[in-house]
Amino acid sequence: MTMAAETGRAGGLSGQGEGVSPPWWQGAVIYHIYPRSFADSNGDGVGDLQGLLARLDHVAGLGADAVWISPFFKSPMDDFGYDISDYCDVDPIFGSMADCDAVIARAHALGLKIIIDQVYSHTSIEHPWFQESRRDRSNPRADWYVWHDARPDGTPPNNWQSVFGGPAWTWDARRRQYFMHNFLSTQPDLNLHHPAVQAAIKDVARFWMDRGVDGLRIDAANFFMHDRSFRDNPVNREATAPKRPYEFQQQIHNISQPENLAFIEDLRRLLDLYPDRFMVAELGEAPFDMVADYTVPGRRCHTAYNFSFLYQKSLDAGLPRRIIGGWNQAAGGAWPSWTFSNHDAPRALSRWGGDVPPPALARCLNTLLLCLPGSVFLYYGEELGLPQARVAFEDLVDPEAIANWPHTLGRDGARTPMPWTSQPPHGGFTSGRPWLPLDPRHLALAVDVQAPDPDSTMNVTRRLLACRRAEPALRLGDIRFHPPSDPVLAFERGYAGTDLLVVVNLSDTAQPHGIGDPAAWHVLEGINGADLSGTGLPAYGALIARRL
Repeated sequence: MTMAAETGRAGGLSGQGEGVSPPWWQGAVIYHIYPRSFADSNGDGVGDLQGLLARLDHVAGLGADAVWISPFFKSPMDDFGYDISDYCDVDPIFGSMADCDAVIARAHALGLKIIIDQVYSHTSIEHPWFQESRRDRSNPRADWYVWHDARPDGTPPNNWQSVFGGPAWTWDARRRQYFMHNFLSTQPDLNLHHPAVQAAIKDVARFWMDRGVDGLRIDAANFFMHDRSFRDNPVNREATAPKRPYEFQQQIHNISQPENLAFIEDLRRLLDLYPDRFMVAELGEAPFDMVADYTVPGRRCHTAYNFSFLYQKSLDAGLPRRIIGGWNQAAGGAWPSWTFSNHDAPRALSRWGGDVPPPALARCLNTLLLCLPGSVFLYYGEELGLPQARVAFEDLVDPEAIANWPHTLGRDGARTPMPWTSQPPHGGFTSGRPWLPLDPRHLALAVDVQAPDPDSTMNVTRRLLACRRAEPALRLGDIRFHPPSDPVLAFERGYAGTDLLVVVNLSDTAQPHGIGDPAAWHVLEGINGADLSGTGLPAYGALIARRL
């Protein structure tokens, strides 16, 4: 089955011919920056916009097309920026609005697009909207959040649970009611059923479009609306060894309501008033048929930030086939996007490579990621092959990591500072004490160490990005998987008469490459010593070749 049959030309051209220039985001590589950890300009130990500005050349030099910046808005930082107290201002810890404008201008000068996080499902408890809403039941914003009376016995209105543990309801003595929060109790849910709330959120989106950003990543996009009847969630009888109360339930009534989609369409109509803008939905681990609902071409989000690889504990040659096959069956022409790591999941290199992952695996994984169809999100540090950092319990700051210790690798270990130099103790990230400690193992993988080595993970990744940019088949083409031959994954990408072959050995031992006639192919990139001169691939060897 070809990609054309599965996703309609990789799901995104929406009927355009191969001679029509696609929008910039189709096939783009979007570099994800967690600003607290990227670069600190003032020595306070927290990354900031001035630091990011000074390091944008690194991102442009890699060959990325765009930058996604996690929240830098005003916030008490209970959830490190995902609890916003002012949507239209920069938190002083990150700098000023002038710094933001400078980042946008510099990125555009370097040919980079800027995508920002927008958290519309909830605010901080310190947001002025909530402070007014909680005052009493008759103020102008009384219904801007989700409030409900207690049951007769004083318990919460229903059984809904928060993602971070415990009930999704907190009692407020002023209103003598419960307010809903799908996340922390300091992150009350907005009532997006309310037209005035929808209008206020669209004003926020308009503010940033006018400011010059090129795209919005819509955080928790399926969390906007709740069931108006407040029905209990049913038991999740398929849960396997759940660790949090949230996992005991099927999330049917607290999220993912049909009204969500109408609001997504309103947001899309707003973005379409601006040229070349882009909207990507975060939908967590939602099934592909739901993802397809949020990414109907021309009507809703341009694509969805896909979690399918993020929480996989192991990688085999069949996994990409299963994931992409599942997407293709459900997508209905929507454009796919893929990522292996982010700020909420343990880094892929450690998930799939163990406690001491070999650098060759990092290069192998980057080859696979950058050859997948659709668009790609590359998390900061993946170009260096950073493993999950080891963070001692006493150094943890993330509430989820602390609550679930030691049962998960935690989010803090994926958020530690970027190592720019090999100089201890902080790798050129800051002159002060960093908000999270830098793992000493990361110093040996620093940018200044890898820069002079043509075979370093960073320089290999740069070559892979150049290859993807030069080859339309990698950005826009169909995909055709070769017959399964685990641990070797092979597939072809085809576009406008050009066929490319991608072969990846996912094991730590040499394997036959399985290519019947190597003479039919010209190798464009050989990773970890891979080529087609013999019959085998070295451990974690990978290659990209063009059909002659």
